[in-house]
Amino acid sequence: MLRTVAVAAASGIGLVAASEPTAAFHEGYDSVVDVVDEGADDTGSESITPVLEELRADDTAFVFPEGRYYVDSQFRFTGFENLGFFGRDATLVPANYHDFDGPQYRLFRLGVSYNPGRDLRFEGFDVDQSAPDTGIRVIEATVSRSLEVRDVSITGEHDSGTWGPGMFAVTDPDGRGVIERFRAPDGGVHADATPHAGNAWRGPIGIEANTNVGTLEFTDCVLGGFPDNGLYAVNETGTVVVQGGRFANSNGANVRLGGDGSVIKDAVIEVDRTRSYDDGQRGIRLENGDDLRVENVDVSISSPQPTSHAISVMNTCRSSRIDEATIEIRGDEVNHGIVVSPKAGYTHVFDGEIVHETAGGYPLWIRGGDGRERVLVELLDVSGESGVTAAGFRDGIRCERNGCRFSHVTVDQPARDGADRNGLVLTGDDATIYRGTVRASQYPYVDQGDGNHLRNSDVESYRDGLEGVRLYPGIDGPEFRVNRIANGIDDLGASDVLTWRNTYD
Repeated sequence: MLRTVAVAAASGIGLVAASEPTAAFHEGYDSVVDVVDEGADDTGSESITPVLEELRADDTAFVFPEGRYYVDSQFRFTGFENLGFFGRDATLVPANYHDFDGPQYRLFRLGVSYNPGRDLRFEGFDVDQSAPDTGIRVIEATVSRSLEVRDVSITGEHDSGTWGPGMFAVTDPDGRGVIERFRAPDGGVHADATPHAGNAWRGPIGIEANTNVGTLEFTDCVLGGFPDNGLYAVNETGTVVVQGGRFANSNGANVRLGGDGSVIKDAVIEVDRTRSYDDGQRGIRLENGDDLRVENVDVSISSPQPTSHAISVMNTCRSSRIDEATIEIRGDEVNHGIVVSPKAGYTHVFDGEIVHETAGGYPLWIRGGDGRERVLVELLDVSGESGVTAAGFRDGIRCERNGCRFSHVTVDQPARDGADRNGLVLTGDDATIYRGTVRASQYPYVDQGDGNHLRNSDVESYRDGLEGVRLYPGIDGPEFRVNRIANGIDDLGASDVLTWRNTYD
């Protein structure tokens, strides 16, 4: 018979006959089970999964005292009402890929989409994956009402090629989950370099949450470089909040975020290492939803591949706001800062800074196409010494969409090694630039569209005598009001040019 401790939940007294620490942390369960007291080995010598199978019971808290717990097969429990797993200086030690019994995918599978659990807590475990071929999914949790996962720290690179360390989903739109301090800083290797070669495309994802329909919050999580995205949570019908944390060096994107109202804030994104198989390491990728937000995020990319954009707003992102983002990109490849895709919806870039020092590229690229809603850019500071390639990519801001507005924007493009960089280039129509300050090694302001309007702004080239504005032939109706345009306007054949109260010193 199991040695358990009853809980006087209704009275609020707590656990009867339990130690004080146990009572403090495990109220709310009919039973609290010390797995070592029930026969689990805490030296890392024998698998604990058979003991957990014997202890399986709903409304139970499983307590893991200090020790090392060897796991060589999956523990699966679905359809439960209330479960808790609590480690106290407890370390889980996975078997290696070759010795793991059954599918080499997970340590804990708690709930599934067709039979989810209701309430789950999983807290306080270190996971030792430092031995060869021991990478595995630590926990896969699917619940309907309440999910709490805290303080899970994984040591060692995920080198088995199977699924990444965490997968989480809330199946009820009114349900909520909190994943706090889930940390896998050592990342993972490509599947082709593992025992699982040939059975996976790229390899493990850091954290996956693509079936979530409730609200999931990821707080202060840490992910190193995984071969197939870091945090991947793009289901359109759920909401994801990423609060704080550090996400670094993953292939694909470090954070892929979707779902109406989803947000990433106060986080650090860093790419400073590129492996042979990393073909693009984007910082943040926004997709699938309305009102997606990036708030007070630092993105640093110093080892870029050509598609390692700092922030990508994808075609399926119907509206977004990028607020107080600090972006720094350096390296010897062409790369871009913020890229708004052709069919992306309304996008608001507010109060940010982009330092761009690469071989070429656009710190801000608003791509043309079928996008009908404008992009609004306010209080943005763009700087850095970048180059120019044979393909171009020479502009500080390139706007190809119609109807955009730029307010209180500063662009400084002195360029590296004598390259010809432009400041702000408009190929779309009906844009307004208000109170901008633009400097560039070539032309600060280039107009290739119709009906664009520059007002109350200051534009000047670093090249002596070069005009501050260039107008391309065939464009119609450019307007210039109350500007300082150093050395005047280079008009190659525009029609209906309006100028009013400008200075040209």
